[in-house]
Amino acid sequence: MTTPSHKALVPFVSVDNMMRLVHSIGIETMLRDLAEYVEADFKRWELFDKTPRVASHSDVGVIELMPTSDGEAYGFKYVNGHPKNTSEGLQTVTAFGLLADVYTGYPVLFTEMTMLTALRTAATSAMAAKYLAPKGADTMAMIGNGAQSEFQTLAMKAICGLKTVRLFDKDPAATEKCARNLGAFGLNVVRCSSPEEAIEGAQILTTCTADKQNATILTDNMIGAGVHINAIGGDCPGKTELAAGILNRSDVFVEFPPQTRIEGEIQQMPEDFAVTELWEVISGQKQGRRDDKQITLFDSVGFAIEDFSALRYIRDHIKGTEFFIDLDMLADPDDPRDLFGMLQRSDA
Repeated sequence: MTTPSHKALVPFVSVDNMMRLVHSIGIETMLRDLAEYVEADFKRWELFDKTPRVASHSDVGVIELMPTSDGEAYGFKYVNGHPKNTSEGLQTVTAFGLLADVYTGYPVLFTEMTMLTALRTAATSAMAAKYLAPKGADTMAMIGNGAQSEFQTLAMKAICGLKTVRLFDKDPAATEKCARNLGAFGLNVVRCSSPEEAIEGAQILTTCTADKQNATILTDNMIGAGVHINAIGGDCPGKTELAAGILNRSDVFVEFPPQTRIEGEIQQMPEDFAVTELWEVISGQKQGRRDDKQITLFDSVGFAIEDFSALRYIRDHIKGTEFFIDLDMLADPDDPRDLFGMLQRSDA
């Protein structure tokens, strides 16, 4: 059996090794670090290839590819979204991703991204809140207490100084799960029996539900002046969480408008509905929060550049560690023109 050369090997981070890496770094430290990587890439937004993700929709979910490149590295993520999965004991979202060298086209990282997507989504939410939430915001309503809820809460704690989280989910077992998981992190965790109760006294309102339908998780009359809304559920044509009246009263910030107009809360609105791209705020070209009365809304659907940032982070932080294995993924014949000869010799 031929031993693969170093050119054939690609570092692979399994779910187990991703979890070990998170524990080695510390989850709050890693969330802060990921936010810094995403912020750095948003500041060079114009360098990237940008396209709405390639989506294959079915009656039960969606499978998507999310590619981008900064000209030196190329990254993509495979991700699904199947809300019915939890009833079958499966994850709603699973993902994996790859980072490659543009010069050679060779992959340089292959990794699980189910865990990593949860981390980067939360880090991006908190990065946006840093620019958009009212000054001194320390209380968040977390409406939807599924797989993303703890990550969102800890990112807001690590990056924005969150002290209190008010939890609501239509399934009380989900709220209990979330409260239990957050119990060791020094937060004031409040269980609530309705969305209205959850938003009492909260300056940040995060909605993260997964039903594949147009829903009204927050009605217009629930939203007072001065709050920041972090709308991360939805992300699918025909799936929204907020009443249109909220959008009309808010300054709306998005990642990539051509994608958000298809999948985000603003799919409810006319094509010329005004939005601000978040990268413009982060790079200082546009204003984020103006005053204490303004309602800001981050209509987050997730974008490939955020995954690229996360892939860069993992590539940089596994070097010199034991948190990956090398996979024999690339054929490496002695003569690059003799792939068939390599196959024949393998049977010798």
